[in-house]
Amino acid sequence: MSFRAINQKYLEPGSQILMVLGIVALCQPWNMLLHAYGLTIILVGLIGFNITSKIAPEEQTGTGHGADARNPGAQH
Repeated sequence: MSFRAINQKYLEPGSQILMVLGIVALCQPWNMLLHAYGLTIILVGLIGFNITSKIAPEEQTGTGHGADARNPGAQH
């Protein structure tokens, strides 16, 4: 498994989940430590998402279609 596949499968969704958990930590009234670090958790998730979303996914090879399958209206 390549780094791009790991990024697409684990890192990008993980950073999104971290942002949501930061919002939950910020809004919950029970634990003051979670409330104190809620914004930090959101920011770490946001920075992680900004980095991981810039990494392009793997290109699918061997689909059996020619180059025209991507752009069927192309003129040669």
